[in-house]
This record gives sequence, structure tokens and C-alpha cells, in this order.
Amino acid sequence: MKGLLSIRLAWSGIQKNRKLYLPYCLTIIGMVMMSYIMQALSYAPALHAMKGGSNLEAILSLGKLVIAVFAGIFLLYTNSFLIRRRYREFGLYNVLGMDKNALCRVAFWENLIVAVIGLAVGLALGTLLYKLAELGLVNMVQGQVDDSFMVEPESLKFTLVIFAVIFALIMIRSLIQVRHTRPLELLRSESAGEKPPRANYLLGLLGLGLLGGAYYMAVTISNALSAFTWFFVAVLMVIAGTYLVMISGSVVLCRLLQKWKGYYYKKQHFVSVSSMAYRMKRNGAGLASICILATMVLVMISSTGSLYIGAEDAIAVRYPYDSTVKLYFGRLDELDDRNVEKIQRTMDQALEAQKVTPTAEKICRYVTVSGALLEDRLVTDYTEVNAVMNYNQVYSLYLLSQADYNRMYGTDIALQPGQAMVQVYNGSWNGSHIQVGALELDVVGQLPCGLEMEDMTLVPSLVLVVSDLQQASVPEECNMIFSCGYDFGLPEEETLEAHRALEAAVKALASEQKIHCRVECPIVERQDFYITFGGLFFIGMILSAMFIAAAALIIYYKQVSEGYEDQSRFAIMRKVGMTRQDIKKSINSQILTVFFIPLLMAGVHLAFAFPLVWQLLTMFSLTNKRLAIFTNIGAFLIFCVFYVVIYRFTAHAYYRIVSESERK
Repeated sequence: MKGLLSIRLAWSGIQKNRKLYLPYCLTIIGMVMMSYIMQALSYAPALHAMKGGSNLEAILSLGKLVIAVFAGIFLLYTNSFLIRRRYREFGLYNVLGMDKNALCRVAFWENLIVAVIGLAVGLALGTLLYKLAELGLVNMVQGQVDDSFMVEPESLKFTLVIFAVIFALIMIRSLIQVRHTRPLELLRSESAGEKPPRANYLLGLLGLGLLGGAYYMAVTISNALSAFTWFFVAVLMVIAGTYLVMISGSVVLCRLLQKWKGYYYKKQHFVSVSSMAYRMKRNGAGLASICILATMVLVMISSTGSLYIGAEDAIAVRYPYDSTVKLYFGRLDELDDRNVEKIQRTMDQALEAQKVTPTAEKICRYVTVSGALLEDRLVTDYTEVNAVMNYNQVYSLYLLSQADYNRMYGTDIALQPGQAMVQVYNGSWNGSHIQVGALELDVVGQLPCGLEMEDMTLVPSLVLVVSDLQQASVPEECNMIFSCGYDFGLPEEETLEAHRALEAAVKALASEQKIHCRVECPIVERQDFYITFGGLFFIGMILSAMFIAAAALIIYYKQVSEGYEDQSRFAIMRKVGMTRQDIKKSINSQILTVFFIPLLMAGVHLAFAFPLVWQLLTMFSLTNKRLAIFTNIGAFLIFCVFYVVIYRFTAHAYYRIVSESERK
């Protein structure tokens, strides 16, 4: 009988508090569903059959890990709202004779019922909607659709195990809290007042310092490697700074509003500002959580959206020719004119066999090496580099002869031995002398035309044109490269045939000379780009949907819990003459005063994060900065629409609660 009574009380408690439990259950269902879909997609045969499917599997594996971690943290966080709301009811049961063991049984059955409902419905919806998600992802990455339907046992097992652990942690915490709370504390938990918080200016200044430091890093980092290294440090600084500024700054804001008599002593502002001033400790942390979630959504969807929308631009930058051949030699003398003529003859014969005449070609031989640029010396010895280098000093050096440069660009550069002309990319070096190993060069001017390589977007680069490449004393660490790019001006199928013929001839030559080669075509490589960018955009949309749902639930519980707390305050104000219209105005005042601050601050975070994120995007060969800017603006405007809808809904829920006593 005790077990049946506990189950009935638990079910009754869930029904009576459905305003709290329904959003919580929907959130569990959504997270279980997305976790199953993400796990099942990593096993999808249609995705594994694609070229580059392993890259997509790695992206999906990262996504399902992020979902599992976030689901655990967020469900534990939101469950605290439910526990707080149920304290008074549990206290009443305790006063009426139920001991702590009986209360724990009720709490146990409540958590178990919610977990079973969430898992059952979530897995059912995940199974039904998995195929739709697979079709959407396959279309995004331009793959072939697989019409088969399957239920992946490993995905079910993974999802059940992950959420069983999460629900076990939630249940343990709930039972501990119920067992260690006294009956009178349970009864008074909702009505217990809070001391008016004091504005902690030290924490506020610390928060501003962290935000300022993160912003400074974002706008001053000038290369992709440094951006990749410091990105997560900046993220942690922004999170910590946001919490400190929101918690202390919101208190200062309420104090300033209370001192502003022309604003504070109006009926639409008096109640809202007074109530907020006494709950800013919780309010600030909640607003900071909303701000961080909003920023995560904006950064994630704008960056992955920029990559996906700009995929064709990135392909054009990474593969500027219809077919690009690169041969990597071990010795500099292998780049002499005789060997280069043999390579060109082999490629020309392969194209003649296909009856293809290139409309454009770019032939270049060069030497490249990376190292730490220390004033006028490029350190290429890795043991020395590791001792002196920071990422701002990493440079790539490209050396080529004046004969090749003049042939490519139609110039007439004439240099003496030991002289060089330079062009700097993504850097600020302006020296007049440079030493690379035993090679010493005097820089006598700037190059009239630029020579761009596909990896120059990653780190700062120096292009040096010398009098004779064969006479240069290059370090052993250098790579000797012969590069040739062809444009055919043919339809896609004929371009592919010409590329494959060229690839077969070059690979045979590379095998004969025992060297490494790489033959690339944008038509062949396009699917790899769309698999990577489409997979990232898909994960970005899934995680953004989760973060938006999380922010919405935090806002909803915040409004509902504060609505019950403010119910008595508004009832008193109603008795002394406050109308329903005044109550609505007061609610709107509270929203406009405080709850749009996270949105504005998220917009500021996004604006300052853009330079850092842009450096990371260049690592994916995205160079269309205008596209990235407009994608960021569009993402922010779309999110604003969702944000306004969420607050309209939660404000209505708040108004219904504070008006409930009057209706009764």
C-alpha cells in the first residue's frame, strides 16, 4: 500500500504542477530524440558510402558528445526549479505525518515517471524522425539518398545508457535535498524573503576586466594559428566575465533605477523594480546563463552558416584551377630545367591524348619552409623554434627564381646574387635583410605582382624572388615543389576526363622517380567540402535548437517561479487601486528593463567575437568577409525574432499567474 500511495501522490503532484512539468518533459523528449538521431546518423550507410564519410562521422561523434554533456548539465540545472517549487508541498506532507522516507519515495516515483515518459516518447519520436534528419543531412552534403529504414540497436543502447546516468544523478540530488531539508524550511521556502543584495563593485570590475581582455584578444589576434590557440581561452573569459558583470551589474542597475525618482515612482515601474532588486542574486545568474546560451547560438549558427553558404567561394580559393598538379622533391637539383621539361612533356602528352588544349596554365617551381621569424632571421630548426617561438612569429617562406616569376607575370625583374624582392601576406614584416639557414639575402624592393598559395590564409607568409633558385643555399628542412595549374574551359564531364588522364600520367611519373605527388580537381573535391561544411552546419542547427530550447526553458521557469513569488505583491497592489492594465504595464516594464539585456549583451559578444571567428574561418579557405558579416547580422535578426516570441509567451504565463488569485 505504501508503494501505491507514493505512486498516486507522485502522479498527482505531476498533474497539479503540469505548468512546470510539461515544459520539463518536452525538453527531455527533445534531447533524447536529438541524441538518438545524432547517434543513429553516425551509423547511416548512406553517409558512410560517401567520399569523405569518415570526416562526417567524426563531426557527428563530436556532436553527440556535446549533446550528451549539455543535456546532463542543463537537465540538472532546470530540475532545481522543479525542486524549489515542490518544497512547500513536501513540507505540508511532512507536517501531516509523512516522514522523510515517504517523501523520498514520492520524489523517487516523480523522477522515475518523468524519466520513463521522456525516454519512451523521445526514443519513439527519434526513431520516426531519424529518416527525415538523414534525408536533410544527405541533401545538405550533396550525397545519394538511401530509401532503407532501420532502427540501430547501438544507438538505442547509447541513448538509454547516457540518459539513465543523467536521470540517476538527478534522482540522487533530489533525494539528498529532500532528506536534508527541515519541514519548516520546506513550508517557508517560497515565502522566505531575500536580503537586498549589495552591489559588489570589485566583482563587477573583475568581470569588466575579463570581458575587456577577451575583446582585446579577439580584435588584435591577426593569424589563424593564434586564433585557434586562444579561442577557448577567450570563451572562458567571456563566460566568467558575463556572470560577474550580470550578477553585480544588475544590482547596480536596480539601485540606479530606484534612485531615479521620475522613473521609479510610477506604478508600472515601482513593483517590478522593487521585486527585481530583492532577487538579483538569482536574477543575475539566470540572465547571464541566457546571455551565454544566446551567444553560443549566434556564434555557432553564424560561423557554420557562413561556411556552408560560402562553400563554393572556399572551393574556388582552395582550388583555383580545373586541375592542379604538385610534385614534391627531396633535392633542389631535381627542380632543374631538364627535369621540369620532362614533367611538362609528360603532362602535355596526356592532354594531347585526350585532345584537350588548356585555355590557361600556371607553372611554378618554388621552395617553401616554415619557422619562427625573429627580426631578420627565420629559425627553421625545430628544437630552436620550440624554445623561442610564439604563434605570432610563425611565418611561411616561399622562394622562387626571377626567371619563373618573370615568365608567370610578364615582368622584367633583374636581381643580382644575394638580392631578393619580397611580398608579405597577413603579416607586417618590413626588414631589409633576411637570413634562412646559410642563405642570406638583401631585400631590395617589393614585388609588383602577388603570388598566392592556398595555405597562405593560415599563417603570415613571405614570398621572396631570388636571382637563381638553383644557387640558393636553402636549409634541409625546405620542401622543393613543382606546381602546375590548368584551366580547360570544358563542360564538367570532359573536365573530369582530362583531369583523370593527367592524374594517371603524373602518378606514373611520380612512381618512376619515387617522389610524392598530389593532383587535385575542384569537381572531385567538392563533396569533401560539402560533407565537412554541411555536417558542421547540421550540427550547428541541432545544437542551436537545443540551446534556444534551453534558454526558453530558463526564461519560462524564471517567469513562472517569479510569478508565484509576486502573486501576493500584485494582489496587494490590486487592492490599493492597481488595475489589470497597470499590472500588464508593470510586467512589460520588467521585461524591457532587464530581460532584453542578455540579448543586447549577446549582440556585443557576437560583434567582438567576429574578428576571432573570422580568423578561424580562413582556416577553411573562406575569404568572403562580406558574406560572413551579413550571415552574422542575419543570424542575430532571426534570433531576435525567436527571443521576442519566447518572451511574449513567458510574459503571458507570468501575467496569468499573478492574476490567478484575483480570478479565484
